[in-house]
Amino acid sequence: MAFDAVKKVAAGYALEKAIKYITKDPEKNLITLMNFVEKVAVVPDHKIAVSKLKNHFQNSPHIMAQTRRVAGNPKMLYNLFNSWVINATLLGRPKREKIAEEIGASVPMVILMDPTAACNLRCEGCWAGEYRKADHLEPELFHRIINEAKELGIYWIVLSGGEPFCYPYLYDVIAEHPDSVFMTYTNGTLIDEKAADRLAELANLSPAFSMEGWREQTDGRRGAGTFDKVTRAMDLLRERGVFFGVSVTSMRHNIEELFSYDFIDFLVEKGATYMWSFHYIPVGRNPNLDLMLTPEQRLWMVDRVRELRGTRPIFIADFWNDGEYTKGCIAGGKQYFHINAAGDVEPCAFVHFAVDNIKHKSLREVLQNPFFKAYQQKQPFNENHLAPCPIIDAPAALRAMVKECGAYPTHTGAEHVLQGDVADHLDTVSGKWLSLANGYNMEKERCDENPKEEEEVRA
Repeated sequence: MAFDAVKKVAAGYALEKAIKYITKDPEKNLITLMNFVEKVAVVPDHKIAVSKLKNHFQNSPHIMAQTRRVAGNPKMLYNLFNSWVINATLLGRPKREKIAEEIGASVPMVILMDPTAACNLRCEGCWAGEYRKADHLEPELFHRIINEAKELGIYWIVLSGGEPFCYPYLYDVIAEHPDSVFMTYTNGTLIDEKAADRLAELANLSPAFSMEGWREQTDGRRGAGTFDKVTRAMDLLRERGVFFGVSVTSMRHNIEELFSYDFIDFLVEKGATYMWSFHYIPVGRNPNLDLMLTPEQRLWMVDRVRELRGTRPIFIADFWNDGEYTKGCIAGGKQYFHINAAGDVEPCAFVHFAVDNIKHKSLREVLQNPFFKAYQQKQPFNENHLAPCPIIDAPAALRAMVKECGAYPTHTGAEHVLQGDVADHLDTVSGKWLSLANGYNMEKERCDENPKEEEEVRA
């Protein structure tokens, strides 16, 4: 334990010097920082991954443009690297793997928590819309979860809700954990100048603003004036050097707008450094099957997102279509899980079933619950990692796990995803998607074997 503490101090000191160096000339000195990370990596495949990433940075002008944008706040850059790269990855991963062997279950890299179910908006089709609004995590419990997470090597905490900025203890709790890094999904309407100042002072919390596209789409789902409040909050954070991103719900009627060059360029101009894409899942408030992507639209997104990642200085993650990068579903404690505001421990933010509550057990104990173990044993849910999800890609697997483990619904109506019209639709659309995804992979393999033929097709 003492040796780990010494390693942390040494790595932190070296990182501080590296951050100061890179902020003087980010485009020139980025590789110096990557060399530092590669040198202190303790896991062999980390060194390989960093080396590949370094080569990618050197050959990607848009990555260099992104680097210039995030280097303006040395304190936040230091906190993010210290918590995420050193604590969570370089030192945390070996610790998590060791504990995973001891307990016979995965120890994830990240925890998603809802400090409160309260929200100041009422968005159409909200995935969390049926949780009890009075539920919240007491600050003592919130602290306890974070402290237990760090003991397990988990330093990355993502916050959702409800609206996290409705939680009165948010800033105080985060201030007590400067060695962890936080990200929060937020509707953005509560971030004023005072809030922006506090976020700049903390420098370890990055908001991800929920948007549906331009003003008409965003206000149509979230209420009149929301788009303007969100973009104003972006301006306030950009002025203070606070890293932030965007969270979008990809739906049948808005994906061409969300992934248009104009909208992505607008987000870059506003200062967003990342974008999370969540496919609409028919859970929560008034599930609407007509909002789901068609299999053809989802296939279009596969290539579109990858094209944008290679041409725009913003990191874009498409959690369902990027399954090949994570080797399938990341939920069920494999790399993340969800604690709702009532304390129920769910395998995923969209799977509203549980067998344990964090109020009654330690974090180490709930990670060993049978529902999570079933998730991990059955993964991958499809051999084709373009179809990783047990909700929309392998719904029969989700039904089997819930029944096998005796998992209870965490709110009224959660069971609708398992039966009736919703379940029938998921069975149908998942089969169509798997057929398209398999065809896509076969074509990709054929083109990889005949690159000249692929160039002719593109021409």
